[in-house]
Amino acid sequence: MCQWMLPTAALRPDLVAGTAHRGPPPGLPPTSLPSPASLCLACFTLLLVAGSAAGGCPSGPGQNPLQVLAKGSNCSWTLERHTRSYNHLEGDVRLRRLYSANKFFLCIDKSGKVDGTRRKNYADSLMEIRSVSVGVVAIKSVSTGLYLAMSKKGTLFGSTRYNPSCKFKERIEENGYNTYASLRWRHGGRQMFVSLNGRGKPRRGHKARRRHPSTHFLPMMPT
Repeated sequence: MCQWMLPTAALRPDLVAGTAHRGPPPGLPPTSLPSPASLCLACFTLLLVAGSAAGGCPSGPGQNPLQVLAKGSNCSWTLERHTRSYNHLEGDVRLRRLYSANKFFLCIDKSGKVDGTRRKNYADSLMEIRSVSVGVVAIKSVSTGLYLAMSKKGTLFGSTRYNPSCKFKERIEENGYNTYASLRWRHGGRQMFVSLNGRGKPRRGHKARRRHPSTHFLPMMPT
C-alpha cells in the first residue's frame, strides 16, 4: 500500500481549479473513491515518470513503461535483455562431431593434420566444443587433445596449446548448419572460415565463403 496520497485533482477529476464544489450535482450519486489497487498503480506510474525526469531510462518506442525500471541514470536492468549480456554461456562444453554439408566429419589426427572422414565413429572426429565467450568457441579433438587452429594464411592445423588462433566465431545459418570463422585472422577484411571441400580436404580460409556448403557443419551428438 502506498504511504502517500495523490493530489486531490488526480483522484477527483471533478475538482479542478475554478469549478470545485463540495458534492456532486443534484440528482447524481456520490463520486466513488478509487480502489487501493488503482491508488498503487497511480503511485507506481508517478514514481516511474519522476525517475525518468531525474535522468532515468525512458521507455523505447512501443515499449510498455512498466517494463522499464531505472535507478538514477543507470539503465543496466530491463525485462528484455540482449543476447550479448548472457555471460553465463561462457564455459559451456559440448561433445559433438562436426558433420559438413559435403558429408565429411571434421577430424584432427595426432600429428596435427586436419582432414575429413566418412567414418561416423572415427575417434579423431569427436570434438569438445567449449564456449570461451558469447558466440566464440574453441574446438578440441578428444582423442588427440589438439585444438583446431587457423594460421594467418588461412591454413587449418592442430595446435598443442590453446591460443588466440584457436578461437572461432560460431554462427547458426538459415539452413540450420553452423559456420566457424576465425576470430583472430581475416583476409582483405573478409572472414576466413573452417571448410572441407568435396574430397574432404581442408580449404584455405580465404577461399571459403559463408554461404558455400563447404563451410557448413552440423554438430552431431556422439552415438
